[in-house]
Amino acid sequence: MAKSGEGRSRDLWVYERIKHGILDGTFEPGSTLIETAVAEWCQVSRTPVREALSRLEQDGLVIRNEKGVGVRERTPDEILDLYDTRISLEVTAARFAAQRWTQMDQIRLERLSATAAELPESASPVAMAAANRDFHRAVWVASRNQAVIDLLDRVNLHLMRYPMTTLKYPGRWPQSLVEHRELLDAIVAGDQERAMRASEHHFTAARAIRLELWADE
Repeated sequence: MAKSGEGRSRDLWVYERIKHGILDGTFEPGSTLIETAVAEWCQVSRTPVREALSRLEQDGLVIRNEKGVGVRERTPDEILDLYDTRISLEVTAARFAAQRWTQMDQIRLERLSATAAELPESASPVAMAAANRDFHRAVWVASRNQAVIDLLDRVNLHLMRYPMTTLKYPGRWPQSLVEHRELLDAIVAGDQERAMRASEHHFTAARAIRLELWADE
């Protein structure tokens, strides 16, 4: 029997609640997710929790082991893998954006670039991350390549498991704004090679900082 709209809404709510619990550290990396305990935390039955855990396994946020279902660990090797993948995808998005951008894309990118530039280095990590994410998503949209966007969404989901943003690293925010400007100008100029170089430089720098933050932890 097909689920009612209410049942689907409940299942989505449970999935999102557990997912955010993983991303914000409520469920620590390496911890085991016991269905009964998670169901009590969500105040639902075990069935939607079981379904949510299966979906989270497909997302790669949890893995099955001898103890049951565990939150995926964070490692420096994973950081390298994620950023290598992200760099390839972001460079591809930049190339397509330089080919396919529209006037509306330019307006959106200029507005988001200006909004980010208004944030001081003392701004909150949440505000910085949101402004940065909005700008890069606008580049993705300008690429008109849904396959790349879907893959980047998945990579970003995993990167969100690493809570400390690279944008609060000393000097990174103003430099990031300069790099955004370089990427935007290359896209609007239709210069695919320059857009690709700008994107690669930007995310390679972010990867180096991310690894340094990991070492400091």
